Amino acid sequence: MKNFWIAAAILCASLMGLPRPAHAQSAQALPIPGVEPATDFPDESELPDVNMVYKVAFDIGKSSPKIDEVNPGLEKIAEFYNTLAKHGVPADHRKFVVVFHQKGAEFALINSVYKARNDGHDNPNIALIQSLKKAGVDFRVCGQGVLGMKVERSAILPEVQVDLWAMVTLMNFSMKGYTRVSIG
Repeated sequence: MKNFWIAAAILCASLMGLPRPAHAQSAQALPIPGVEPATDFPDESELPDVNMVYKVAFDIGKSSPKIDEVNPGLEKIAEFYNTLAKHGVPADHRKFVVVFHQKGAEFALINSVYKARNDGHDNPNIALIQSLKKAGVDFRVCGQGVLGMKVERSAILPEVQVDLWAMVTLMNFSMKGYTRVSIG
């Protein structure tokens, strides 16, 4: 009987060292609160790879379809981020940058400036931008677009870096190995 308990203890100790299941994050809080990850599909193929570094430059150059709703592109970015987390991709393997330009540059405005430019409507994107930033997502806005809007740097959310030009930003990230995804 003593040998049985020794064998059981050795087995338990060895099982503790096994890798976690692919859905490691599902029982824990996801990095972006209030955003559901992609729904699992039975017998799905091509799952997130925990060993891969996901370097993605998201390009948002269009305005939202509805002024009072969060931009659908930002929602998809948050969903993708949470999907990677749910499937166990480590935080340091989720390297996302969001580049606002053209009509999308307005999402980077602080609320008072956004309201003044949009008939008193609040900027519905601020909370999600802040949550994404807290999770580690980098935000950039095209400096040429900021100049075109005729606003000062102080009109831009503190979570968003102003770059010279979106074209330069997207090319630089591409040359650093980021995949460009135009998402709106």
